[in-house]
Amino acid sequence: MKNSTRLRKMLDEPEIVVLPGAYDALTARLAERAGFSAVFTTGFGFAATVLGMPDFGLLTMSETIDRVRHVVSAIDVPLVADMDTGYGNALNTVRTVRECVALGVGGIILEDQEWPKKCGHFEGKRVIPAEEQAAKLRAAADAREGDDLVIIGRTDARAPLGLEEAIRRGKMYRDAGADVVFVEAPQSEDELKEVARQIPDAPLFANMIEGGKTPPLTSTELRALGYSMVVFPLSALFAATKAVQETYGALFEEKTTASRQGELIGFAEFEEIIGVPGWRELEARYAAE
Repeated sequence: MKNSTRLRKMLDEPEIVVLPGAYDALTARLAERAGFSAVFTTGFGFAATVLGMPDFGLLTMSETIDRVRHVVSAIDVPLVADMDTGYGNALNTVRTVRECVALGVGGIILEDQEWPKKCGHFEGKRVIPAEEQAAKLRAAADAREGDDLVIIGRTDARAPLGLEEAIRRGKMYRDAGADVVFVEAPQSEDELKEVARQIPDAPLFANMIEGGKTPPLTSTELRALGYSMVVFPLSALFAATKAVQETYGALFEEKTTASRQGELIGFAEFEEIIGVPGWRELEARYAAE
């Protein structure tokens, strides 16, 4: 069964789909090993780790697709990929969708910001006309050509235009072909509830960013509100950044990492995570006699 089909079936199950954010193949593999049934690739994380820069639309479609390719190859569970705005107009969106289908991606997010976009929890966002985004979503749905790729229609209209306009757009995007509706950055639990109240007939997507605009709720609480998917996109990135910062700080000050040994994974365990035993078996199988 294709991963897109598997992801689509998850939306019909009573449990909410929890998506841990991965910023490379290693973190995606760690998420799968932790037991998650699907994984998310974060554009914010890609921009930070590839460029060391903010999520301001600085990565191109080809750069993003290249990293998604590595993640898809590293895991067996479905991947939901952040595809920003589709990287242009409806025609660019068609190409983006076709690339994702060819890779075996399970689902994608397409948002309605002007390009270059910004992280959904940054200030200064601007959105394109709703009708233009609806046309892009229709193009995306057609570009699947029979694949079950789950299209998540995201609107960033809450900040610049208000909650009611964001909800109106969510309904429009659902009607245009989005399988899941994502109203980005509601600013209170009451706003999360209002989105669910006014869009009761589509799976809903929530975004939990530590320190972001939306109050932190558990996946269980979000399910009770009526949400079908939730992403925790930056948890791993923030955790890794803190750990690396502290380790480098100790190394610089103490001239050794001895004080950090309890915070580091063991060499043998890391070998297991990245699949060294399997590669050694292949090495032995094909070794010259």
